[in-house]
Amino acid sequence: MTSATRFWWVRHAPTHEKCFVGWRDVPADLSDAARIARLAAYLPQDAILVTSDLDRAVTTGDAIVGHRQRLAHSTDLREFNFGRWDGLHFAEVADRDPELSRAFWEVPGDVAAPDGESWNDVATRVGGFVERLGQAHSGRDIVIVAHIGVILTQIQAASGLSAQKVLAHKIDNLSVTRLDRDGSDWSIAQINHCP
Repeated sequence: MTSATRFWWVRHAPTHEKCFVGWRDVPADLSDAARIARLAAYLPQDAILVTSDLDRAVTTGDAIVGHRQRLAHSTDLREFNFGRWDGLHFAEVADRDPELSRAFWEVPGDVAAPDGESWNDVATRVGGFVERLGQAHSGRDIVIVAHIGVILTQIQAASGLSAQKVLAHKIDNLSVTRLDRDGSDWSIAQINHCP
């Protein structure tokens, strides 16, 4: 039996939005019942489950919770706050803020959207939550339904890669990324697994 805490990161079901979606609350498309059932069956049945408080994560969590212990939704698990970019198409943002938007993707770190959060802001917010959650439920399986940006910050924390390199990872909707922590040591079990 392992003493590692296993974090099963699930990206919420698709929203079909073609623009920046951060803290703006948009619904998830939960119509692919077979895929959701495969995901629910793949995840450990005795796990704890927690979600972001945004609707697309909450309803995805509702769809896969089964008999798992459900913790309260958390604002700490929200997607990046894209500030004034939220709801805009990527091309609109590039036209409106060309240098800033390029820097946001090319040198992530302290660069933030206007009135939004930087990579480092989100990594700190989510990392603190993960630390508290891991301490409270050490050695358990923990399913976390969240967002692509949130998951990528945690891949960075586990891998030690730069944010820029981590941004190259694909994280599909309803995919699983498993990151294990044993003491202070992280290991990556899988990234973007689609059951």
